[in-house]
This record gives sequence, structure tokens and C-alpha cells, in this order.
Amino acid sequence: MPQPGPGNAKLAAVIAEAGMSHAEVARALVRVAQESNANEFVGVGRSHVSHWIAGSKPSGRAPVLLCEALSRKLGRVVTLDEIGLPGQPLSSADMLGWQVDTLSALTELGRVDVDAERRRVLSTAAYSLAALALPSDRWWTHMAERGQTRGAAAGRHVSKGDVEAVIDMVSLFSRVDQRRGGGHARSAVVQYLTSDVATYLRGRYADENLRRDMFTAASELAYLAGWMAFDNGEHNVGQHYFNVAVKLAAEADNPAMAGHVLRAMAHQAVDLGHHKHALDLAAASVDGKRYESASPRERALLGVVYARALAVNGEKQRSARALLRAEDDLSSASQGDDEPGRVFFFAEASLAHETACALRDTGDLAGAARHFRRSVRTRKASAFTRTHAVTLGYMGAVQARQGEIEEACGTWSRALDAMDGVRSGRTRQVAVDMRAILAPYTRRNIRAVRDIDTRAKSYLATFA
Repeated sequence: MPQPGPGNAKLAAVIAEAGMSHAEVARALVRVAQESNANEFVGVGRSHVSHWIAGSKPSGRAPVLLCEALSRKLGRVVTLDEIGLPGQPLSSADMLGWQVDTLSALTELGRVDVDAERRRVLSTAAYSLAALALPSDRWWTHMAERGQTRGAAAGRHVSKGDVEAVIDMVSLFSRVDQRRGGGHARSAVVQYLTSDVATYLRGRYADENLRRDMFTAASELAYLAGWMAFDNGEHNVGQHYFNVAVKLAAEADNPAMAGHVLRAMAHQAVDLGHHKHALDLAAASVDGKRYESASPRERALLGVVYARALAVNGEKQRSARALLRAEDDLSSASQGDDEPGRVFFFAEASLAHETACALRDTGDLAGAARHFRRSVRTRKASAFTRTHAVTLGYMGAVQARQGEIEEACGTWSRALDAMDGVRSGRTRQVAVDMRAILAPYTRRNIRAVRDIDTRAKSYLATFA
């Protein structure tokens, strides 16, 4: 009988560590394949596993499915390199599928992020409109049930302190994002999510509430990784992390968390001009328990993005009603609320910013300018520097549309001051827009115009 090569010996060693027979490995792989809609692998049996150990190479997605099957048994992440089977990884489209196992998609994203070439391919791939079609109600029920089966007897014991540590890290990274933009520290967020947190997700829990809390915390971290990528203009990457965040929220059976992520996906779709899809996502974010189970502050956040989606779809009256409801929700928020930390940033300034965007998109420039000024006046710029710069940029654009070019240049000067040290695709776009709006005026030898154009050009050069 031929001796297995080094790669096959790796696979044999991991199977031995898991204490599984070849038939048990095959059955576990089939279960993962069924959940991942990989029906071509439902016929895998013990002879296939024996052949892989002997030296034959599994095809297609089989190596990824095998990693997940072994990971579930061992309660830790098993990589392709560890089992010596560098097969074809999940494609970008595969990872976005709602039937792909949550932890398989998360693990694969981690592999992509440490491979420079695959990371480059993912970051330049197209944003998927097909992936914005939300799954059925049955899917949400199935995911909640699937979450209850998570955990492995051999996995790491997960404590309440572990959950609190993840929440602390989310808070830390969120504050960096708010000040410095999504271009800072995202790799650290992803590394923590796909290593430490991924191990917790495969661990042992004392009770179901603790497991749900960990999956919610992981969802918040995945959401943050997606938000930072979106903010930095890496839209396909952001979409992948949002997708994983929705799945984690569904397995946590946390409708408010799911609504929070769907709201972010709607925001991204609005910015990218996919207005109908944005409205579908925003409507889903405020539907049923996602809105009802949210705290007042989070309801206001969900509602104001819904208002923006209505605005870009020409639904002016419905948008106005949604804005009023968002104002009422925020007014009813108080310090005594049991609200999640993820909404720490949303207060009067944020509501005013989003309201101004909705009014701008319905053609009410005077109303937009008024609310942008309110946002600038009420925001703590030192803590929320990135959004402060974006707000000033948008306000200047509205002023320019009103014919107030010198006033716009004064506002843009303040925006460029705030952009110092900020790495964000949205601040970058603000600078691009400044130069485009000022282009017709650059030959008129207006000093303010010349200065802003030069400063915007210099800021953009830092991204080259």
C-alpha cells in the first residue's frame, strides 16, 4: 500500500486528532455540503476520504467543506494548509450565497485576507446586486435553529468574560473608525475576527444565552469590518463582511442586530446608486421584530436610513413621514435605555446629517443646508472626525448648488482641515467632488477657489 505523502500525512494527522473514522469524516462533510447547497458532494463516502489520505486530490469546494467538517468536530479553525489540501477555495460569489455555512464563509474570508493576491482580486471584484436579494422567512428560522446546534465538546470553553472582551474590542475599533476612517486598522479588525473570535464561535458554551451573546458580538465585529471596507471604498469586500454579519445575527436570533446590518447594506446601496435595492434592504431593516426589538436610538438610525432610501426613490412624502418618526424615536431615547454599544455614535448630529442628505435628494436645498449646519454645530468633531469632514463636504456642495461659491469654499476649507489624518473613501470622494464642482471657476483667478482646488488635489495625492 503506498505511503501518503507529506500533505496527505497532514490530513491523516488532523483526522486522528479529531478521533474520527473515514466514514464519520465523510458523513460530516456531507452535512456541511447539504447546508452549503453543494449538492455535488452529497455522495461522498469513506472511500473518498481514504483516497485523499492516500494521495488523490479532492475536487472543487471539497477541501473547504472538509475543513469546516473537521473544524466543527475539533472546535477550532482548521485551514487548508493544515490538512495539506490546497484545493479550489470558495469563489467571491460562493461566499455571498445565503446557503453557505456562516463559519465556512468567515474562515474563507480570513484566508483571503492573508493572501495578498486573493485579497487584491476580492477588493477589485464587482459589487454583487444578486447578493442583495434577501432570503425567505424560512431561512431566518433555519439559521436560528442552526445556531442552537453550534459548539463542540472538544472546543474551547467560552466564558462571559470572553464575550465582554469581544465587545470591548468592537468599541475600541469603532472609535478608531469614527475618528480616522475605514482606511485605518481594518486589517487588525479582520485578524481578530477570523482568528480569536472564529475560535470562540466554535467553542463550548455554558448556556444558550451566552452563545447568542457571543454570536451577536461577532456579528457586530463583522459588521464593523464591512463598514470600514465600505467607508474606504472597498465595496465588494464590505459586502462580504456585511453578509457574514447578517448570518451571525441570524444564528444569534437577534433581529435588531440583523436590522442594523441591513441598514448598513441599504446605506451602501444608496451611495452606489442602486436605489431600488437600497429601498428593499432599508424596508427589511425596519420590518417586524427588527424594528420592534431595537432600542429607541437604534430605531431612529434604522428609520432615518429608510427615509433616505425613500428619498432617492422619489418617495418624498413617505420620506418626510419616516424622518418625523426617526426624530420621535431619537427623542424618546434616554441614558437609562438598555441599548447596545453599536449605536454610541448616533445622536442629534447624525440624525441631522442623514436628514439633510434625504432633503438634498428630494431637491430641498435650503432644508438640507439648514440640517447640515445643525449637524456641524452639534457634533463632537474630535471624536467623530471622519463624519464631521464628510458633513462639511456635503454642506459645501449644497452651498455651491445654491450659487454661494465663496461660502462653499469657506466650508470646504474647514472640511479639508478635518480630513488631516483621515483615510476614508468618503472623504476622498468629497475632495474629488470639490474639484469637479470648482472646475468651471478655476480660470477666473478667484483665490478661494484656487486654494481649495490645490488643497483637495494635495489630499487626494496621499491616496496615490
